[in-house]
Amino acid sequence: MAPATRIHVFDSHTGGEPTRVVLEGGPDLGAGPLGERRAKLLSGHAAWRRTLVCEPRASEVVVGALVVPPHAPGCDLGVIFFNNVGVLGMCGHGIMGVVETLRHVGRIRPGRLRIDTPVGVVEAELLEDGSVVVVNVPARRCLRRVPLQVQGLGLVHGDVAWGGNGFFLVEDHGLELRREQLPALMTAASAILREVERQGLSRQAGFEVDHVELTGPAADPANQGRNFVLCPGLEWDRSPCGTGTSAKLACLVEEGKLAEGQVWRQESLIGSVFKGWMARREGVLLPHIQGRAHMTAEAALILDPEDPFTADFLRGA
Repeated sequence: MAPATRIHVFDSHTGGEPTRVVLEGGPDLGAGPLGERRAKLLSGHAAWRRTLVCEPRASEVVVGALVVPPHAPGCDLGVIFFNNVGVLGMCGHGIMGVVETLRHVGRIRPGRLRIDTPVGVVEAELLEDGSVVVVNVPARRCLRRVPLQVQGLGLVHGDVAWGGNGFFLVEDHGLELRREQLPALMTAASAILREVERQGLSRQAGFEVDHVELTGPAADPANQGRNFVLCPGLEWDRSPCGTGTSAKLACLVEEGKLAEGQVWRQESLIGSVFKGWMARREGVLLPHIQGRAHMTAEAALILDPEDPFTADFLRGA
């Protein structure tokens, strides 16, 4: 019998959204820029990705984080995020999960890290209270109030914005952002995403618009807004979504509804909260997102070569 392979993983959640971190032992992606390594992870290692984040070892909602040596000068580490269907550009909740994992294993103490990602360098600061402030890549709104005729919803309007991933943000969806409405929210967001794809908005924006963010009023008066984010792979974000909050901040600033340095408290569907604000670094306006991750597990995944379902059995090897 051939020996089983073991992959050491660290699990956490950030505002309810899970992250599975691999600190070492991932596939050999070379030493090039993170964008090149992201492409290699996407094109050549689908079975490895799905083995880590899909059934029978995880679930479709889990986001994986592969920690790698950085390429950009002055960075402490690099990270590539992936999910049930592909590879992400950036992941705000995932950065917080990586930082909490590094704290858990004793590699870092409170302070700042520079992290290389496929979309650019981000900064993460671990604070004394355990929370993390992520200084994201520049966010921007590219298209404003794009009209879409969506099956089951009718006419809606959305902004196309970049926050490290591409988002279509819709406010006039007519739905309540409550957990009890989850089936309706999933149906609506999926229909919007299909129409975004049919209209070719990714081509117009110059980046892949693969997230839908439904926005609305906060349930808690201490907060300013609530969102429901549908991710690629048709799973919804339990957290307020770091890159989605970054995209929202960019829209608010452009509309004059948020001043530089003003804090926006963003709720998720389950009520978890990220604090977000825009501040300048070297003359560039950057999203700052603050939240906290908590460790949930440390384990060795066992990959038995005689197991017919080693990889994700729902989608194939």
